Amino acid sequence: MREALRQARKAAKQHEVPIGTVIVHEGKIIARAWNQVETLKDATAHSEMIALTQAQSVMGDWRLTDCDLFVTKEPCPMCAGAIVHCRVRRVIFGCPDPKGGGAGGFWNLIQAPNLNHRCEITQGVLQDDCVMILKEFFAEARKRRAEGLEHPKGVSAFSSNASN
Repeated sequence: MREALRQARKAAKQHEVPIGTVIVHEGKIIARAWNQVETLKDATAHSEMIALTQAQSVMGDWRLTDCDLFVTKEPCPMCAGAIVHCRVRRVIFGCPDPKGGGAGGFWNLIQAPNLNHRCEITQGVLQDDCVMILKEFFAEARKRRAEGLEHPKGVSAFSSNASN
């Protein structure tokens, strides 16, 4: 999770919502990513989605059955669906998202009984650190908006909601 936090800090430096992901196979990190929605102008460029693509490339297969995904914030429904489809073994996240999480916060797509795969879930790993980076990011965004400063990338979504 510490490496996922490092990835989240990279996102924050790029004025992206600071969420980071790593994927581990047999104790080795095979993928690492941070949110790049604004940078790539792509609503699907969440850290989990980018890391899943990297891991599939490394593994040479779309199935990630022996892999564990670490992410600083509970995956959204889009990412949760992709995680299930890739058949990730376990999802470990830092802070929950009770308003929009897809791994138990609002919905639990990760373990939906009607889907063909369910992932183990471990939540709350380094939760305080994961929450703090999001709070700091959104406090700075609100400050910049109050001061009338333009966001360097034209981000219009200044929000206190810590969603992707």
